[in-house]
Amino acid sequence: MARKCAICGKGVVVGMKISHSHIRTKKTWAPNLQRVKAIVNGSPRRIMVCTRCLRSGKVQRAI
Repeated sequence: MARKCAICGKGVVVGMKISHSHIRTKKTWAPNLQRVKAIVNGSPRRIMVCTRCLRSGKVQRAI
């Protein structure tokens, strides 16, 4: 399963971790994704959604 939000498309970001001695190593930052049951096209489905979309109300939760 891809580490990408189904609503906004937020995904993994890559960059460099820089130590005190300025040694650079590759690092990834992953979004905070939650597996929720939501209404998608009129039917309930399990989707991966970031917490920003959940908090802002962009997802209609299924019960």
